[in-house]
Amino acid sequence: MRIQAQRSLLLVVDIQSALLPAIDGGESVLAHTAWLLDVAQAMGIPALATEHCPGRIGVTDERLRQRFTPEAIVDKEHFSAVSEGALLQAPNAERKQWIVAGMETHVCVLQTVLDLLATGREVFVVDEAVGSRRPRDKELALQRMQQNGATIVSREMVAFEWLERANTPLFRDILKRFIR
Repeated sequence: MRIQAQRSLLLVVDIQSALLPAIDGGESVLAHTAWLLDVAQAMGIPALATEHCPGRIGVTDERLRQRFTPEAIVDKEHFSAVSEGALLQAPNAERKQWIVAGMETHVCVLQTVLDLLATGREVFVVDEAVGSRRPRDKELALQRMQQNGATIVSREMVAFEWLERANTPLFRDILKRFIR
């Protein structure tokens, strides 16, 4: 199945300031997620973020947090962002295709993805925009998500599927600002 802009939502799971330094390639995960958020914003695709126990772990890294409105950030205590119910009540959560970035891949991302799949959502996990403390944990989590029905994608797959076609003003804008 292809990703369709009008059916998509970008979900950023727990990219929080206190955890980021412990993540293998954390700054790269942050940069790829920021890129996805900027492309989504340029195309009018909604985005949500989750924060796991922000009182202890800190809030979403400020380089990302500024891209979200307060109502687009969901606090949680469960590892799965779906468990407590607030995520699926957030703005635009009725969308069927969820593009997922975040950390840790084998904990909060994995459990959230499995629960989103259980609700009938189509879930696409962006490989370079997820991270764990240990690379093997990320690798195993991506395999498990795929075995359960998630599709593993790259950030450019997402952008080009959102665009659908070339030779439009939007295509030229995205190409100039984000691809080249």
